[in-house]
Formats: sequence, C-alpha cells, structure tokens
Amino acid sequence: MASLSHSSRLERLRVIILRRWWVISGLLWLTVGSLSLWSLRPDIALLRQYFTWSAVRLGLAYNRLAALGLGLCVGLTVALLIAESRYILFGLTKAEQQRLERLDHRIEAQGPSHPLWQQLYRD
Repeated sequence: MASLSHSSRLERLRVIILRRWWVISGLLWLTVGSLSLWSLRPDIALLRQYFTWSAVRLGLAYNRLAALGLGLCVGLTVALLIAESRYILFGLTKAEQQRLERLDHRIEAQGPSHPLWQQLYRD
C-alpha cells in the first residue's frame, strides 16, 4: 500500500507535523503578535528614545495581555527552533520515534479518511 520505507514515512510524518507547527507559529505572530506589538506602540516609541531594560520591564508589566501574547509567540518559536536543533544534532529520541510510529499506525489504520493520509502515502 505504501511505497515508502518505514523510516522515510516516519521522517515525512515528522516534517509534516513540524511544518504544521511552523504554520501555527506564523499565524500566531500575524494575529496575536501583531496585536500585542500594536498595543505596545506608546512604550515602543518611548523605548526608541530612552532604551533601558527597566523601561522594557515596566512596559510589559503594565501591559500584561500584550506581554502574554508576545510571550506565547516567542515561546512557541523558540521551542520549535530548539526541537529542530536537537533533532539535527541528536536525531529522534526513542519516545519521539514511538510516538511517530503510533501515529503512523493510526493513520494507516484509518485509511484515506485521515487528514494526513494524502500527504503521508502519496506516490
């Protein structure tokens, strides 16, 4: 049924999942990140004149929703960069490989009705 070997299917599945996370991160930056930066406009203007770390801290402390939004965007981006760097340096861990294998078996068992079927089993 599948023309790819098991390891190449797992690699393709890992890449598909990673790309989806990057799309989510990009959409998060376009929505939440831009709204957070927009609400910090006055503080950013002040920082352009007098940059100090205490001004950054106070600007984020008094705009908690903007700080939370930026923290979410930055946190997800950094987590994705660290995960990909760890994969490049060390490869898949046993737990990650087992998780991908379980997901691959679930996709294969469900068949063409699974959303990832076309991307994973296309010829």
